[in-house]
Amino acid sequence: MTATMRTSPTRTGDNADATNAHPGERRIQAKDTATTDTVLPPRPTAPSDQQRRATGRLSRNDLLMMGGAALSALCTTLLLFGRLTSMSGALGFVVVGFLVYLVTYAVLVSLTEDRPAVIDRVMAVMLTSAALLAGVALFSVVVFTLWRGRKAIVKSNFFTQDMSRTGPLDPLSSGGITHAIVGTLIMITIALIITVPLSLACAVFLNETRGRAASLVRTVVTAMTALPSILAGLFIFATWILILGFERSGLAASIAVSIMMLPIIIRSADVVLRLVPGNLREASAALGAPQWRTVWHIVLPTARSGLTTAVILGVARGIGETAPVLLTAGFTSTMNLDPVTGPMVSLPLTAFELVRSPQPNLVARGFATAAVLMILVLLLFTVARVVGGRPAGRLSKRQSRAAMHRSSADLGRIDARHEAAGQPVARRPETRHPDEVPT
Repeated sequence: MTATMRTSPTRTGDNADATNAHPGERRIQAKDTATTDTVLPPRPTAPSDQQRRATGRLSRNDLLMMGGAALSALCTTLLLFGRLTSMSGALGFVVVGFLVYLVTYAVLVSLTEDRPAVIDRVMAVMLTSAALLAGVALFSVVVFTLWRGRKAIVKSNFFTQDMSRTGPLDPLSSGGITHAIVGTLIMITIALIITVPLSLACAVFLNETRGRAASLVRTVVTAMTALPSILAGLFIFATWILILGFERSGLAASIAVSIMMLPIIIRSADVVLRLVPGNLREASAALGAPQWRTVWHIVLPTARSGLTTAVILGVARGIGETAPVLLTAGFTSTMNLDPVTGPMVSLPLTAFELVRSPQPNLVARGFATAAVLMILVLLLFTVARVVGGRPAGRLSKRQSRAAMHRSSADLGRIDARHEAAGQPVARRPETRHPDEVPT
């Protein structure tokens, strides 16, 4: 179907004027007359029986095909493992069944859909299966650890006593891991004091500068992310203990742990700082702020949530290290609050030493220690989410009220200056609650 646009016919006087016009003008008028007709190409119409496929939910046909493919895969795998072949084993049964399910499901989808839709459905099944497998593995580890340590973790003395007066054959009502909990907190605190300023400064340097030095530092940081933890422990053991002559202590273990935490925080913080919009830096520079003030007041507060996540990732890496602590801090069953002198133990090292014991009670204490370590990491992630989980630029109610009070104070100071100079005072805007929507 074509659509034509035509102009109305010209009058007789206009034709006479066009006849008496200059030849160049007649050519222009003829060109204008020829270009007044516009012909649109035909627009193809979609067939009325074609329906849109919903991508956000499963339809009835999808559920039927998935159920039919699962039933067919189960029956085929049972035939392969019980009748037709000599294959056996639970793991092989699951793997073969999943492969047969994928093939059957792809064939069923191809009966009603085109090739891109078949690839999309099969990839969706594979990704969903991978996510379920990872979730099941994580859930099984958590449940297994809690189940093996259930007898020791329910005892109150497990959190209030150390192992200084407890022997291998003593019951679970005696002894605990207070010394390991305190030692872990002391080591991680010292490691954070060392790591956070260095890592944030290095991330800002990588993000704000361009040159060979930044490229070299980024390469070194990338290489350090793959550094084995035993090498960090050996390095601190050789330099801090053997060469400098210091004894094994919690401080030495904190330095070794900080080496493992440093590249993780730097890489994560560098990625987060790159996500800060460039127009914020440009606006700060347009107002005359120097680069250090822009970084301190604009870039870092904007990326606060991401930087907090980076620090927590480093803490999760450092809190689970065992080899550096074993080499640099030793092992003890008593409480030690001095990180400079004497051996100090952490939760991962305590769990490692207790699980190696042949005594059932010590093994139960070891699994309970691992469960406490998981709970501690969960609490750290929760605190990080509460502290830094708010999006950039979004203030809480308390922060909104504080900003409104600061704005009122600034307005009062400006009005006082205007009154002192004899200038008219600006009209004050209406004040309302920060969460109130203006009408």
